[in-house]
Amino acid sequence: MDEIRELAERIKALRDACGYTEEEVAEAIGIDVEAYKGYETNAANVPISVIYSLAKMYNVDFSEIMTGTSAKLRTYQVVRAGEGQNADRYPGYKFENLAYRFTKKIMQPFLVTLDPSDKPADLVSHKGEEFNLVISGSVVVVFDDTEIILNTGDSIYFNPTYKHGQKCYGDKPATFLTVIAE
Repeated sequence: MDEIRELAERIKALRDACGYTEEEVAEAIGIDVEAYKGYETNAANVPISVIYSLAKMYNVDFSEIMTGTSAKLRTYQVVRAGEGQNADRYPGYKFENLAYRFTKKIMQPFLVTLDPSDKPADLVSHKGEEFNLVISGSVVVVFDDTEIILNTGDSIYFNPTYKHGQKCYGDKPATFLTVIAE
């Protein structure tokens, strides 16, 4: 019974994190609003098809809704300024979705300023998940032999077990917010 209660809590928490009403979600996935409301209080009878629809709507893994744990991010996701979808490999996350992924984890936020004269950072790896948001200027995120250029407002979410580093791009200083969640 705990698993059923926790599934209902995750369904509600994800909707809240993404800013939708119960009515909006029910309409978007094509089910009766009263049936949907019931799933947020008792998920015992929620059809698998509804969970798949919610996963697709929120751009999260089916297994994340079912188990409460994130599937391991294989590489990275880039969200360009003003866009809710990725520019590279996988469906992107809105910032609200990223906030949901980081709940119940230890977070360490840092504000980093890079100067064009700085030497490129050594490539490092660590556990957890990492999110970078460029506040101003341009930053290059390096994964081994791959370089991704991010401009003001762009963000990247990635698996930091891969060796990575950041450096300034261009002739003006750059600032980015990084959040490391373990």
